[in-house]
Amino acid sequence: MHIAIGNDHRGIEFKNGVTEMLTGAGHTYTDFGTNTADAVDYPDIAGEVGKAVARGDFDFGILICGTGIGMCISANKVKGIRAALCHNVFSATRARQHNNANILCLGAEYGLDGVADIVNAFFTTDFEGGRHQRRVDKIADLEN
Repeated sequence: MHIAIGNDHRGIEFKNGVTEMLTGAGHTYTDFGTNTADAVDYPDIAGEVGKAVARGDFDFGILICGTGIGMCISANKVKGIRAALCHNVFSATRARQHNNANILCLGAEYGLDGVADIVNAFFTTDFEGGRHQRRVDKIADLEN
């Protein structure tokens, strides 16, 4: 898979850990984030990643900030994006099964423990469709 990844200044080390995991699992990525400790505005990065994923340039996106909340809120403003803030495998699995989420948001302040499992669950879980498709369609209707 080809992944769009972005981070703010709070998520540099965390992103480096995630990109090692991605590479180790055979995925490729494009880095939209910062690599310096200079403060940046997370909505700018979330917008770039969101637009790239919505265009279909990437299979999924990953966004990282201190808590993941700001990135998630920002990414969800981009038409066609369903970003989910996930703290465990269960939430990552449900985000894909029920919401067809296309961007995984992570909080660097929680640390890297268990993140490989969260990312793997997000990437390998299929959308169930069915009654969930109707709900995802209603989410898309809110964008218009």
